Amino acid sequence: MICIHHVYLMRWRMHINLSPEIERYLQTKVGTGFYSNASEVVRDAIRRMWEEDDKLEKLRDAIRQGDEQIERGEGIAYSASQLDKITEKALDNARNGKKIGANVTG
Repeated sequence: MICIHHVYLMRWRMHINLSPEIERYLQTKVGTGFYSNASEVVRDAIRRMWEEDDKLEKLRDAIRQGDEQIERGEGIAYSASQLDKITEKALDNARNGKKIGANVTG
């Protein structure tokens, strides 16, 4: 016997006061045709904030891990010239369209 359970999600509405500038911005975004309405713009903005929050959390974790490794004496000292070379290579890669690896961007 197959049992199907229905789950009803309660949707609640929010009323948010927006400045005239933000309202015009939302109208502009909808006017591009990419979004059907202001709600889609807001949902996309919130999704992007979630993604940024996730990236920041991963970055904080990586920094914490690096700090812990340094405290344990596992770090490698770099000279200013070595850091300059690494930076120049990264900038050169960016100028040439080389994709940044996932190990760098999280």
